[in-house]
Amino acid sequence: MAIEKVVIAGGGTMGSQIAFQIAYSGLYVTVYDVNPAASAAAKRRVATWDRTYMRERKATPAVIKTTNDHLRYATDLETAVEDADLVIETVPEVVSVKNEFYARLAKVAPQETIFATSTSTMVPSQFAAITGRPGKFLALHFTNHVWVNHLAEVMGHPGTDPVIYQEVVAFVRRIGMVPIQLQKEHPAYILNAMLDSFLSTALMLWVEGVADFETIDRTWMMATGAVRGPFAVLDEIGLQTAYQLMLGASAEPGREGLVTVAHRIKIELIDNHRLGQETGAGFYEYPHPAFRREGFVQGK
Repeated sequence: MAIEKVVIAGGGTMGSQIAFQIAYSGLYVTVYDVNPAASAAAKRRVATWDRTYMRERKATPAVIKTTNDHLRYATDLETAVEDADLVIETVPEVVSVKNEFYARLAKVAPQETIFATSTSTMVPSQFAAITGRPGKFLALHFTNHVWVNHLAEVMGHPGTDPVIYQEVVAFVRRIGMVPIQLQKEHPAYILNAMLDSFLSTALMLWVEGVADFETIDRTWMMATGAVRGPFAVLDEIGLQTAYQLMLGASAEPGREGLVTVAHRIKIELIDNHRLGQETGAGFYEYPHPAFRREGFVQGK
């Protein structure tokens, strides 16, 4: 079965990017959100990618128009998924929220519809049973800035039908991305498993007062030649996501100290409406963050 019609459940930072990339590739996409306010916010996010694709992908106005013609929005789940070949869930990284979503989705989606979770920290076997179709369920994880970072990690669980897995792999290629095929379940996949160590170490250095965040970023950039450091990366990911990731990781044996990191992110940043790059402020101020300033790496 060729996947032609896709539903993105959740039009946040990642959901809007995924939706736009799929529509840009010529497929039809419905962005589902729980209420009109959330749907309106999703439309505003999606609209920001017009300029990005024209600037960075050299998309013509005609291509952008066609892309937007392939997008629609819905607040009724049953209507959104009535003819979906694939539903990609991008709801918050909270087990109860995902469970509630899949319980509702299982009641209204056609039996042939494939479900995929875009979770960056959990494994699909956690939700396979509640989907009502474990054989047609797997994880499909995209990275931020999908128009540049072309990888998509595909991770099944022991009950995923191999045919379904390969259909999703083919879908990833069809939307102009590279499928990274995992051979077994692993929390955080490949990329985030490595990124977790990088970011959590930087955050612990900050929380413990070893250095301020700009010094930590400057050190990394100077030593590696990278264009951004860990705190700039955290702003890109979004600090609400970072908060949930650190809070979840703090439950792991030996990582209890990360609860302090999570609480500091919440108190100093989230509670002050500094949610990251999307909102114009996180660790840095946007659209002209200090780390892009000439002389930043040299400490000028």
